[in-house]
Amino acid sequence: MPGLLKRRLATLAPAAAVPLPEIRQVAGEVRPVADSSLKDIAEHLREQFAADRENLVLVAQAMGLAVEAIRRALGVELYDVQMKAAWAVARGQIAEMQTGEGKTNSVAPAAIVSALMGLSVHVATPNSYLATRDCESLLPAYQLLGISAGVLQANCPSTQEKQNVYDCDIVYGTGFEFGFDFLRDQVAASKGSPRANAAANSDGTAAETTSYLGAHLLATLRGEIPNNKQGIQRGHFTAIVDEIDNVLLDDALSPLILCDEPQGQAEDEDACRLARALVGELTAHIDFVFQAQTVRLTDRGAEKIHRDELHIPVRHLRRPWTEYVQQALCAEHMFRQGVHYLRHNDEIRIVDTSTGRIFNDRSWSEGLHQAVEAKEGLAISSERAVLAQVTRQRYFRLYRQLSGMTGTAVGCEREFFHVYGLSIEAIPRRLPCRRQIQSTQVLPDAMAKWAAIARDVHAIHQLGRPVLIGTRTISDSENMADYLRHQDIPFQLLNGTQDAEEAELINLAGQPGAVTIATNLAGRGTDIKLHSESKEAGGLHVVVSEPNDLARVDRQLVGRSARQGDPGSARTYLSPDDTFIRENAPWLTQPIRNGLRQGELPLDISQRIVKIQAMIQRRQAAWRMQLMQRDLARQSLLV
Repeated sequence: MPGLLKRRLATLAPAAAVPLPEIRQVAGEVRPVADSSLKDIAEHLREQFAADRENLVLVAQAMGLAVEAIRRALGVELYDVQMKAAWAVARGQIAEMQTGEGKTNSVAPAAIVSALMGLSVHVATPNSYLATRDCESLLPAYQLLGISAGVLQANCPSTQEKQNVYDCDIVYGTGFEFGFDFLRDQVAASKGSPRANAAANSDGTAAETTSYLGAHLLATLRGEIPNNKQGIQRGHFTAIVDEIDNVLLDDALSPLILCDEPQGQAEDEDACRLARALVGELTAHIDFVFQAQTVRLTDRGAEKIHRDELHIPVRHLRRPWTEYVQQALCAEHMFRQGVHYLRHNDEIRIVDTSTGRIFNDRSWSEGLHQAVEAKEGLAISSERAVLAQVTRQRYFRLYRQLSGMTGTAVGCEREFFHVYGLSIEAIPRRLPCRRQIQSTQVLPDAMAKWAAIARDVHAIHQLGRPVLIGTRTISDSENMADYLRHQDIPFQLLNGTQDAEEAELINLAGQPGAVTIATNLAGRGTDIKLHSESKEAGGLHVVVSEPNDLARVDRQLVGRSARQGDPGSARTYLSPDDTFIRENAPWLTQPIRNGLRQGELPLDISQRIVKIQAMIQRRQAAWRMQLMQRDLARQSLLV
């Protein structure tokens, strides 16, 4: 993989110093120039880049031009730290830029540089709202320089509409939508006909991909496919990934799986119902055991589910009967409504556990979705046939240049380098941080914890300070809402799909005395602007109602407060009943309760949390590596 090797070699050499004086000088020289002349200057740079894309003098000139275009179009003067971040991104690195430092505008100069080089630029974001917001806000600056930009709309019904977007110099979209369009191109090429309307499923374990070896070559020889057709994506040149740790690491725990639309009633409905009925007959640790992220039947359990009187509908099974029962056990014991999914209009809606967003167009694979439907007593939907799949790791390694931004890259250096060939450039803060991190409060049980949070929020609310309460799950957010109602505290509850309306409510979270409850969607890409009275009262206070599995998620949430020199504070709460303890460190339950009864904890709970989160991060990194290796091995067999 030459592109990846080139990036790795580049990281071994010292990065060129950021030529801030030269960039500022160019920006000052073009300031008197008329708007119409900026396009001429940009076109001249295009011609020069065509002869020498590695010329750092030209890169500095393009960035100076970008600085002036942003100033004119948005009325924003980029800070030096934003230019340092843009330079790192333009050089193919990850810029770790602290929350609130202006990452969105820092992407623009780097994107402009690549666009003027004549390279198609894909700007990948965690969700479609952020893609639309960022593109619309920066479009006037791009247009001043004659650079076109567009946004990918998920499930766009028209292939031509998507083609028009990809024909732009800069394309904004979610990371998974870029991946799905890649798969659609692969399927269209292999089958010789467009399949742009295929449904997308990005969750669940990997499944075997249908092989169409030779189909594309034969169709080309017959003249059915033009030889120069590359698909709607026009190749993979430059990718700039916003919240890069979320897109390339957190989301990479499952592959992108492209499926067809389900047809008719599920033929194996009786098998799903029977597997569900057997759940009550099987005993944990005797008939089945929990293993990693799944369930495995013991020999005794296997005997129970194969007894003669069960009348297993063998003719309609899509997979071994054992797997039906194991998925039914997973649905019963490992998937909870309000945490992993919701019931909506008699359908199952998957919840992204890392953000709390609800996905309306996704389903689990390998029969898990049908097992959850059987658990909830709903109609069993037909499984979708897998057309193609790719891991995020393999997809994003296709780009000749990959870079991005986040506030939480440190701690993931090894994985970023070995998987993607990326190094991290830490960008200093523009102003000193005034955030106060209060000591973790440990309570004996969940009820005591929620009550303590409600009391603390009431006290802070009385001071006129805004409060943001972050919860791990939708059910937790609703539980917190009940406690605040008992305290007669007005609040806003955000726990669904992030859209423009919710983003507006998040913006209001900085008003004096505002109380906002939100799942982790409030932790990334949101900008809470403080009212002047809120600043005087002490700034935004963030409540981490329970540690998340990854420290990076907690840092993102806490980072909503004390941005760009504002005051603020944060506190984490914990109880032995929390999912974090029950699933990752059940051995701490008794020591915590004993210590609380005696009036003093016998351990430093904050340090324990850090160690547990580091363990989870290593475990997830290993899963991602195994997933990528399987994907690469499968791909080598198809080539």
